Amino acid sequence: MSDLTHFNQQGRAQMVDVTNKETTFRTAAAASSVRVNQEIYEKITAGEIGKGDVLGVAQVAGIMAAKQTSTIIPMCHPLPLSGVDVSFEWIVKEQTYTLEIATFVKTTGKTGVEMEALTCASAVALTVYDMCKAIDKGMVIGPTYLMEKTGGKSGDFTRENIE
Repeated sequence: MSDLTHFNQQGRAQMVDVTNKETTFRTAAAASSVRVNQEIYEKITAGEIGKGDVLGVAQVAGIMAAKQTSTIIPMCHPLPLSGVDVSFEWIVKEQTYTLEIATFVKTTGKTGVEMEALTCASAVALTVYDMCKAIDKGMVIGPTYLMEKTGGKSGDFTRENIE
């Protein structure tokens, strides 16, 4: 019916059968961002947000989300993740304050970890928003995108740019 693997012959959703796929080492890196106002930037960097350590909590939330991806994305396979990392970088330009989020996930399995890396990045950004929304609800999340992936039948992928 289609080249889309998440549909059966009747056109209904199915979880892809990976039984006969080879177990290989796989990685994925994703990114997101949160644009905040100057007050939020200053309070996060000074550790003065009332709810606590924003980046520390967001990092843990991202790791937890990566591990739970198959429970919230219906067709994702549960995967034994062997590593999840989250890093942050502030980009400050002309009164614009952007928290850049990078995630890296790895496993040895029969299917890739792109969704886990993307879920991680999304959860990190949402947690930053949640912890700072009392100051300003006008924060902007995104874009969120896959930066690269390795392993598997479809081979490696590296994003050239996001535009």
